[in-house]
Amino acid sequence: MYPSLDENYWLSRYQQNQIGWDAGEVTIPLKQYLDQFHDYGVEILIPGAGNAHEAAYAFQKGFQHVHVLDIADEPLNRFQHRYPQFPTAHLHHENFFDHRGQYDLILEQTFFCALCPNLRNDYVKKMAQLLKPDGMLVGLLFDVQFGRNEPPFGGTKEEYVNVFSNALEILKLEPCYNSIGPRRGKELFLMAKRPSGHQ
Repeated sequence: MYPSLDENYWLSRYQQNQIGWDAGEVTIPLKQYLDQFHDYGVEILIPGAGNAHEAAYAFQKGFQHVHVLDIADEPLNRFQHRYPQFPTAHLHHENFFDHRGQYDLILEQTFFCALCPNLRNDYVKKMAQLLKPDGMLVGLLFDVQFGRNEPPFGGTKEEYVNVFSNALEILKLEPCYNSIGPRRGKELFLMAKRPSGHQ
């Protein structure tokens, strides 16, 4: 039985600083991925962003359309305080499944593992809706089973292939070679896109 992972649950974890998944800075795989981009006009969404280190990095690098989404307002308020120049209209305090928009790139950084596993199919369908045709979902997934009934939830490559291929075209799902130290050997790097014919 999973706890109710609503806004109050996450607000409590942030207030108690129970955010062991937070690396404290942009993680190397996503930093290096963003470094390959030269089109700073792409629309980027970072759902379940928490302290949004990836958003801060992208924004400071010059990306003009970075959107940050979280169900809890605490991390969004902190982010706005740390980066007052970040456009407030791009800070979304809402449930991911209620969000509307179209994006060229969605970054996955410990959001998938924070959702109850019974929502994974819904997550993938929603990602396909939020991506523009040929838009990309890029990020990291835990390649380990944690054996617990609260976040983070892990999984295996085989499970992920079954789930993500329901609505997205998987381009890459392989062991991450440049994980941060504590996650080395425990992560998969994911690249998937919305097929151009997807409705």
